[in-house]
Amino acid sequence: ETLRGPARDDAESQDRFLAIMAEQTGRMRRLVGDLLSLSRIEQREHEPPTGRVEVGPLLRGLVEMLEMKARPRQVTLTLDVAPDLPTVAGDRDELAMAFQNLIDNAVKYTRPGTSVRVGASRQDDGVRLIVRDQGEGIAAEHLARLTERFYRVDTARSRQMGGTGLGLAIVKHVLNRHRGRLTVESAVGEGSTFTVLLPANEFSTASKEPTGVQKG
Repeated sequence: ETLRGPARDDAESQDRFLAIMAEQTGRMRRLVGDLLSLSRIEQREHEPPTGRVEVGPLLRGLVEMLEMKARPRQVTLTLDVAPDLPTVAGDRDELAMAFQNLIDNAVKYTRPGTSVRVGASRQDDGVRLIVRDQGEGIAAEHLARLTERFYRVDTARSRQMGGTGLGLAIVKHVLNRHRGRLTVESAVGEGSTFTVLLPANEFSTASKEPTGVQKG
């Protein structure tokens, strides 16, 4: 409306409002995309995936992709993958979405000029994935609610970073489907560590409670 009215003949205002439109359109696109992804995952949440996923190559591809995003903030991504990882039963696209959300969040919220560590190792009969940042950390009262839809520890900062408030909700529902578990360890001023535990090979047919966040 502004471009069609008061700013019709004002080139400077046109450029400014077009930039605002582009930013808001991008935010809306991300929100709609995340809502659709979450809806699809929830529809299949009680259907154990039948595929097999090699976690190491999947993580290497994600880290290579996100290094481009980390570079402008002078953030270094390090990856440490154990050579003896078992194959996990899973949906590769869904696990990629969950892992990408965790790593992307770490890149967004770590302090500029620091590093984000991504590691994968064997634990018992499954795989343990850790994503550790050097950000401002999260106060204890927020930890249990991190995977709620649209829950934000810092609303203004999350919006500034382009977040939709759905990333960790997507992680939670992907892990529910994969019979996995998410834990978070964090302290204000000391950064955060997100840990995912995934069973290897076969799933138990016993039903489990939905995955939440366990405080570390």
